Amino acid sequence: MSFLSRLAAGMDRISAFIGYACAVLFFACIVLSAFEVVMRYVFNAPTQWTFETVMAICATGWVLTSGYVTQRKRHIAITMVELLVPAHVWKKMELVSLFVAIFAVGALIWAAWEPAMMAFHSFERSGSSFNPPLPAYLKPILVVGAGLYLLQLLANVVHWFEDRARERDSGASSTTPAEKDAD
Repeated sequence: MSFLSRLAAGMDRISAFIGYACAVLFFACIVLSAFEVVMRYVFNAPTQWTFETVMAICATGWVLTSGYVTQRKRHIAITMVELLVPAHVWKKMELVSLFVAIFAVGALIWAAWEPAMMAFHSFERSGSSFNPPLPAYLKPILVVGAGLYLLQLLANVVHWFEDRARERDSGASSTTPAEKDAD
């Protein structure tokens, strides 16, 4: 196993760990939302903090699990195109889409870096009646999540080339000497 393969496999494990760990965040959102419903409609005492807290937790889970979704290849896809084009064309389209995503996520990181650092250093607050420091938390977490996403995209590029090499090797070893002479 090459060095890049080991790095890609390590990133796969990190993405899977974060993906499973973030499941707890979504469960917490369910619990907090149910709590708010009970407080609002049973006790007629809505909270000021639940909505923003749930939004922050959902955003954290969504951003941090992008690497997991990418590693599992579970993004929304137009499967009709996959069915219409030949398999070898689809494989090339997958590689192109990985490079487009790498460019887009790299641009996102570049664009979000400065606002994230400014919000973090100035301890920017939301401005609501609860007024938590959500921008100071969410803007940097977007950069962290995008960084994890970018690393997983790079790992997927490594896997793409490994898969093509495996296909090439298995195709070459399945031909008999007579078939090679016929070519």
